[in-house]
Amino acid sequence: MNVRLDGKRAVVTGGNSGIGEAISVCLAEAGALVAINYVAHPEAAHALVQRIQEQGGIAMAIQADVSDPEAIAKMFESIQAAWGGVDILVNNAGIDGGRALAWETDIAAWRKVIEVNLTGAFCCAREALRRMVPQNSGVILTISSVHEEIAWSGYSAYTASKAAVSMLTKTLAQEAAPHGVRVLAVAPGAIKTPINRAVWSDAGSLQDLLDKIPLKRIGAPEEVARMVVVLASDIASYVTGRTIFVDGGMTDYPDFAHGG
Repeated sequence: MNVRLDGKRAVVTGGNSGIGEAISVCLAEAGALVAINYVAHPEAAHALVQRIQEQGGIAMAIQADVSDPEAIAKMFESIQAAWGGVDILVNNAGIDGGRALAWETDIAAWRKVIEVNLTGAFCCAREALRRMVPQNSGVILTISSVHEEIAWSGYSAYTASKAAVSMLTKTLAQEAAPHGVRVLAVAPGAIKTPINRAVWSDAGSLQDLLDKIPLKRIGAPEEVARMVVVLASDIASYVTGRTIFVDGGMTDYPDFAHGG
């Protein structure tokens, strides 16, 4: 079975690093045109565009803060002008914020996580749907987290935003289905990226993490990216309104393998 996205116009928010970078590359390898959104580190975004182009793909870099609805609207207008529309949106941009117990939390910092992870995902989806609904086709995928199900002390804004993304996905899927648009979420578990280097580069922290994963290894960004490509393709044409977990079994609560 050959998974292809030839000619599909894709947008990946936060697409210049980590999981977003892997998604951008895999989409391009499958034949999609990829707009790589970034808010910082333009050099990384432009280097990624060059890498994709050298491999025969089509890509462009576009700056926008997803927590700013006006910036999002301008980004989609630019993509519309360049490519005539959007077929795939990957809402990947997200932050976890600093660790703080609820009674110690700075409300501005809490709101920022919600603005990026939830409001930003909604505003990007809104702009995408304004283009997908009239064409009666399209796929929206939001990168969630195992923490839409698993509590994480000190990160109430992050967990709340990811749980909200789950219900947002279901609601948008319900609204968009009559118009031929599918809406899904992909929830990674522990994935080896630069942002969590402090965990996987320390032997003690790594072992603690591996104890939480039935497959006993950290995932690679490409493993998430490949799932995104499959779900964005016609292979998944009858799948919508669900979160797909890519977590090595973390949400299977491995501690319970040894008794309740």
